[in-house]
Amino acid sequence: MRLLTHNATNNTYTLHDFTNRDIPSYAILSHTWGPTDSEITFQDLHTSTPSDAKPGWLKLAFCAAQALKDKLQYFWVDTCCIDKSNPVELQYAINSMFRWYQGAGRCYVYLEDVDVNQASFDWEAFQKSRWFTRGWTLQELLAGRNVVFFGKGGVRIGDKMELEGRIHRITGIEVGALRGGALAGFSVERRLNWARGRRTRYVEDGIYCLQGIFGVYIPLIYGEGRENAFVRLREEIDRDAKRAKRGDFQIAFSLEFVFDVEGFVGREGELEEIRQSLVGEGKKRVVLHGLGGIGKTQLSIEYAKRFKDSYSAIFWLDVRDDDTLKESFGRVARQILREHPTVGCLSGIDGKDSSEVVEGVKTWLGMPHNTMWLLILDNYDNPRGRGNTDSGAVDIVTFLRKLYQGSVLITTRSSKLRSGHAIHIRKFSNVDDSLAILSSVSRRQDLQKDPDAIALARELDGLPLALATSGAYLDQVSISISSYLRLYKSSWARLQTISPQLDSYEDRTLYSTWQVSFDHVFQQNPLSAKLLCFWAYFDNQDLWMELLQHAECGCPSWLQEVVDDEISFHDTMRVLCDHGLVEADVSSDATAESRGYSIHKCVHSWIIHVLNQDWDYELATLAVQLIGQHSTVDEKDDRPWLTYRRLLSHASRAVYLISDGLIQEDKVTLASYQLGRLFNKLGKRDDAEKMYERALQADENTLGPTHISTLSTLNSLANIYREKGKLDVAEEMFERALKGHEDVYGKEVPLTLNIINNLGNTYKDQGRLDDAERMYLRAMAGYAKVGGKEDVQYLDTVNNLGNVYADQDEFEKAEEVLDIALKGMQKVLGPKHTSTLDVMNNLALVYAKLDKLVEAEDMYQRAITGYTEAWGAKSIQTLDVRNNLGMLYADHLGRLEDAKVVYEQVLEGYEEVLGKEKFMEYVPALHTIWNLGEVAEKQGDLEGARDFYRRALEGYEKALGVENEICVESREKIGEVDGILEGIGKEGGKEGDRKSGMKEGGEKEADENEGGEKEVVVKERGGDRKETEGVQEEIPPVTEKTPKKSKRHRFLKKLMFKKMIG
Repeated sequence: MRLLTHNATNNTYTLHDFTNRDIPSYAILSHTWGPTDSEITFQDLHTSTPSDAKPGWLKLAFCAAQALKDKLQYFWVDTCCIDKSNPVELQYAINSMFRWYQGAGRCYVYLEDVDVNQASFDWEAFQKSRWFTRGWTLQELLAGRNVVFFGKGGVRIGDKMELEGRIHRITGIEVGALRGGALAGFSVERRLNWARGRRTRYVEDGIYCLQGIFGVYIPLIYGEGRENAFVRLREEIDRDAKRAKRGDFQIAFSLEFVFDVEGFVGREGELEEIRQSLVGEGKKRVVLHGLGGIGKTQLSIEYAKRFKDSYSAIFWLDVRDDDTLKESFGRVARQILREHPTVGCLSGIDGKDSSEVVEGVKTWLGMPHNTMWLLILDNYDNPRGRGNTDSGAVDIVTFLRKLYQGSVLITTRSSKLRSGHAIHIRKFSNVDDSLAILSSVSRRQDLQKDPDAIALARELDGLPLALATSGAYLDQVSISISSYLRLYKSSWARLQTISPQLDSYEDRTLYSTWQVSFDHVFQQNPLSAKLLCFWAYFDNQDLWMELLQHAECGCPSWLQEVVDDEISFHDTMRVLCDHGLVEADVSSDATAESRGYSIHKCVHSWIIHVLNQDWDYELATLAVQLIGQHSTVDEKDDRPWLTYRRLLSHASRAVYLISDGLIQEDKVTLASYQLGRLFNKLGKRDDAEKMYERALQADENTLGPTHISTLSTLNSLANIYREKGKLDVAEEMFERALKGHEDVYGKEVPLTLNIINNLGNTYKDQGRLDDAERMYLRAMAGYAKVGGKEDVQYLDTVNNLGNVYADQDEFEKAEEVLDIALKGMQKVLGPKHTSTLDVMNNLALVYAKLDKLVEAEDMYQRAITGYTEAWGAKSIQTLDVRNNLGMLYADHLGRLEDAKVVYEQVLEGYEEVLGKEKFMEYVPALHTIWNLGEVAEKQGDLEGARDFYRRALEGYEKALGVENEICVESREKIGEVDGILEGIGKEGGKEGDRKSGMKEGGEKEADENEGGEKEVVVKERGGDRKETEGVQEEIPPVTEKTPKKSKRHRFLKKLMFKKMIG
């Protein structure tokens, strides 16, 4: 592939050749050709210069300048990057074209026949642009992942996502295809229909330009005519469809992420029942339920191994909790991409954005002809449903929605799960099966003839996990089976004495086998035995070396010896693995730290309740300290979120230990603060609040109210309270923290200034704008003195001050201040830092107020692009700003259809990220629903508007309480709409009037909200990312009297801008 670079110094263009393996990031141009002699050709680059009069140089200049803005060194233009005089190269380029557009970092659509007037944009000219009538531009539109439209002079119009509603109406192309959905998911006739009416310079090109859209390739025979070319294309499409029915979705079978045992025995009846249930028509889902340790997972593995040739792909998903499930989807995505690197729905997906990964995998699984896959959902032991209030419960319906093809196999302990054909997995009833497991694991032969082996098998009562543990012991120890049986019975008797509460025969059986193994582990390697006991104070999954390597926590000498180096740690774990008590964890692969180890839930329960029956408060305290200390890795790790994610389950275990008083209270204060900080970074505000409160209470009791640790915790907790809307409590805490810092540490130290800034944020949220302004100015003066005016904290506060001016309707002043903040952030942090993007969002809001609508839209687009790169397209941060863009379309530009499309996309994203239940409690999502109602009302659909209003109200009442002012205001609005509809009905108005609420003369009736304020989501930055609430005032319509602003909108004033916290 040839790519261009531009030397701005001497205004020259240079071509560079790259092989497919080393192609760098690049931009690509999509345009329509003018007269042949007006375009810059391959030969022109070698014989002429931009000083020539050819108009084509302007296109190259535009592409070079825009690529530079997007930090792309290379760019591609079809007129001059292909030597069309070389037929071999031309054939290769045409066959590669779709892939080249698909692989571009940016695709610039240059519409030289669309003049962008900043005062008012001519959408009719956009619709009639020649670009929408040409053949080659069809694949360029569909292939490009990041397509941006520009008008004459290079003025930005919008990107494909923002304009998809208009593009859909102009082209007839389904929105799903415009959003990057697999084109194979649309019928051949549908795709051919997209191309109807498009023209090309050569008639054969009308067919050749479709090759990439169908993923097939035919030789170029110019002069054969359109009909002959079409016949050859259709033949190749038909041949490809036959190949695609299975081969294109083939994934090599792998058990890379599953712990597999050798010598599976028995369960032939269950295997056949699974097979019968997963063949044929209809929904193919099977649920294996039974006791923990009964062998459900190993049965699933055996089914996958035995029948792997019946499936094109088999994927393994761990469903312990939402986080683990999303990680599993990430591994599935990587499996697919390893063998199919050009899969459109997965290419370019950032692994950090788990929701995009899940959607990409679901899209791939849902492709036409991709019907032969098998999903195994393992460990679904905590299903969400009625009666289950556990916040960690999982709803697999969310993940399996829209997957109507392929097969699904689920393992669970719950007998109530009704997600498919249920098969109850019971203990082995045939002693020969039990003997076969013993023989396989212990590697001892002829056990069927050994009366002691038969007695042991019967004693273990057909429990596979107990049989496997006993077999592992017999493999490690030179002991007769009769001697092992005596040890087992002795362990059983001892267990009855020390744990009389165990009334489950199965538990006693399992615990007895583990006790025998543990005794031998202790004899072989005491360090392994001690580490296993210590595991009781952590989660059962993913214990890794670095987590335990914090000598500053006062680790005992035995633990320091275990984690002295990797060899020592893995040798200690190997002994436990050899006895069947621990498994090497194959899931902890996406981290810079070492892989971990996991234990079965049943084994973990035994460790907690039997091995640690005499609870060791000192070890429990140490575990909490280690977890807290390891959460500070962000100070040294460039990818801290990977460690945060691994720590989450251990942190939850630590909270349980702290909350239940199972630790030494006076030794976990710092750990409590560290855990609060971890939960805050992970967006778990309730857990953060709980930990900060505990740390604060301990600090006040032991260190006093003016100690720096006490004041720091007070500041952190106050921020949590402010985010949760507890403003009075937050204010009191910030004032306490501020007084303490000023009295003890001075008025111009960074932490004091941070508290002043945060107090200003609180005043702003309370509507005390003058007080907020005073706080911000005071903080700015201090920051400027301490760190200078390029200090990030100074710039954070400048941003906050600009927000206050905007709230005071001093928009020119706000623009001036925010512009200073933006330039400073760009210089200090760079244009893509999230703090910079926050300021962009705020400046866009001010531009809208000043009627600088083109600037506002461009600033929003820049912010959205940056948020997408930083957080992902469907992150809360990105969705919130997209909602603001929707409001610009609805309230300032009058582009109601575009606003509707944006709102719908945002709403879909909120529901996907938050889940159905939390989604209806997230206030910004409810505002989006309300905004959709306002769009419907402006479009004349009062009944549709009422439906949206009612849906939003239902959520407001749940999230805020029925007496909240937003709810009161919303009910009043719905009452007004009901009154209008009822009045129309009584008057016998026409159906159109009933929907629109129009007066006889066609004039729309005004209501209290019309011309009022709209809610816009904003968040804060400065350390952690924060979220607050506010509104944006809409410019009232030109009437004799401006309608008064609604209480609902005044109450939401705090939702508007992104604030920075300290």
